[in-house]
Amino acid sequence: MSAFNEERVLSVHHWTERLFTFSTTREKSLRFSNGHFTMIGLRVNDKPLLRAYSIVSPNHEEHLEFLSIKVADGPLTSRLQHVKVGDTIIVGRKPTGTLLIDYLLPGKRLYMLSTGTGLAPFMSIIRDPATYEKFEQIVLVHGVRQVDELAYHDLVVNHLPKDEFLGDLISNQLFYYPTVTRECYRNMGRITDLIENGKMFADLKLPALDPSQDRVMLCGSPAMLRDLKQMLESTGFLEGSTAKPGDFVIERAFVES
Repeated sequence: MSAFNEERVLSVHHWTERLFTFSTTREKSLRFSNGHFTMIGLRVNDKPLLRAYSIVSPNHEEHLEFLSIKVADGPLTSRLQHVKVGDTIIVGRKPTGTLLIDYLLPGKRLYMLSTGTGLAPFMSIIRDPATYEKFEQIVLVHGVRQVDELAYHDLVVNHLPKDEFLGDLISNQLFYYPTVTRECYRNMGRITDLIENGKMFADLKLPALDPSQDRVMLCGSPAMLRDLKQMLESTGFLEGSTAKPGDFVIERAFVES
């Protein structure tokens, strides 16, 4: 059996000149947990060209959705950014990854800290009822350079609180904190700085990070992951894995090209 399914593109949305979303059909046999990534790509010269992409859509949806950057000379994204409805995408049959709530110890509060397309896995996690059962409060932080890169902002702010099934949970338990570094915006600054100077917690009216109560998921640029991992470990947080749950988990399969 092939390690991949061939799926058909259902929709494409270009957020900016550097960022786009697309959805595809989903093979009924494909199973994944919210927060997983899988290998996706295109056939080039009859060979698969693949990269790891987190799945944006929650696992109860009948379609798959992905968030991607555009790199002009990127081996895959230089081609992927031109996909159209009806085109074929290759999707791996074995989603995996470490950004699962099962890999975190019990806690009161879940922080999901993301930059750029690192937001992708968290979009599935915030639409999972199990997330709201395991944690009293869920904090979604998304750091970008420019305001128009705040993908899914309207969905999180205006649509999910009205969701027929999850609306009440999201309205009562989800805190959304978008922040921008290169334009004027209501929240400004790098995530690391906003944590260190306490501004993010003051804005959200929440206490500072505490390993006895808080759990953290990280997904974003390599520099962001390095800095936040060091920050968390210096304050007593222990990293979890697929083998042993911990206070925080990191997704390192970050697509750059």
